[in-house]
Amino acid sequence: MKKVIFFFVCFVCSSLMLAQQYPYDGLNSNMGNLYRLSDAKTRSISPENFTGEKGKGGMADPKDRDKKNVANASNAARDLGQGWKVNPFIRIESGETVTIAEMEGPGAIQHIWMTPTGNWRFTILRIYWDDEKVPSVECPVGDFFGMGWGVYAPLSSLAVCVNPGSAFNCYWTMPFRKKCRITMENINGHDPMTLYYQVDYTLTEVPEDAGYFHAQWRRTNPNVTSDYTVIDNVKGKGHYVGVYMAWGVNNNGWWGEGEIKFFMDGDTKFPTICGTGTEDYFCGSYNFDREGQYKEFCTPYAGLHQVIRPDGTYRSQQRFGLYRWHITDPVRFEKDLRITIQDLGWRHGGRYLPQQSDISSVTYWYQTEPHAKFPELPKWEELEVN
Repeated sequence: MKKVIFFFVCFVCSSLMLAQQYPYDGLNSNMGNLYRLSDAKTRSISPENFTGEKGKGGMADPKDRDKKNVANASNAARDLGQGWKVNPFIRIESGETVTIAEMEGPGAIQHIWMTPTGNWRFTILRIYWDDEKVPSVECPVGDFFGMGWGVYAPLSSLAVCVNPGSAFNCYWTMPFRKKCRITMENINGHDPMTLYYQVDYTLTEVPEDAGYFHAQWRRTNPNVTSDYTVIDNVKGKGHYVGVYMAWGVNNNGWWGEGEIKFFMDGDTKFPTICGTGTEDYFCGSYNFDREGQYKEFCTPYAGLHQVIRPDGTYRSQQRFGLYRWHITDPVRFEKDLRITIQDLGWRHGGRYLPQQSDISSVTYWYQTEPHAKFPELPKWEELEVN
């Protein structure tokens, strides 16, 4: 009960601070300004309303069962007919890319919910803003929602929530001026996937100074340099708002001595911002350890929400899921940004151990467009958790 009260107090306080920092414009609602009315229009895209148009939801007809992804629950609805949950999900075949949402602006995505089946590393989420040909968001769907190891773990934060069972929720505000397109690609070589989803958005004016949301996935397995690049080659003006990391450790002992470093606006050898240790950056302390055990935790802005322990058979390594959201403390840059974190443990004699971990990450930021080209997403063999 104390944890619930603490979380609620933190949420209310953060909402009040956000209300003071960001005037209400129809895009950002929180506890501090929720009472204020606006002319923004609320819309939602799902398999029951692919276009999000007003008055067009729940129109699927069980008689259309032979048409792809328009009456997938026609058998269950056969006695009740139109209007009775006829098409609540879609199927994406192996090797297929499906546009799950497309909308005209100006406006902003305010919430995404989905529950994809199958291997979450083998489903690629992409989001395109306005008329861009390359995506501003490109990453495996599990990693985007903090589930990089393909194993469910509760995650309760302001930006991302993952609830039983495997319910992925994202609350990042994502403004667009002309249009938005969201696709899902199934790169599984054999199996189709089932996707229930809903994209909630608003149609409203977008402020001139609004940046575009970006998210990029990376992985190094193993990390032979012991210096992991979280993000690189970000060009333009913007601010970094957080990271999720899936960290697999290949050695014994404490693994998180590494410092995070932010190189911005022309920094070369030395960064402008330098942290003091991995657990410190993720707002923990002293190895996330209480009484000799790692302690999972979730807070509005940071957490170690997942600890996967060896089970004596096939799970042989320790694996961790961590997130850090810079919602009230974004890291602002004017021209460029590069972020690294050291992969560092301990060895005999009280000396640092350069590690070779399996590390992957999703970096989240806002910036002006156009953005620099992302590294090419690797094939499934390099995406696979192994």
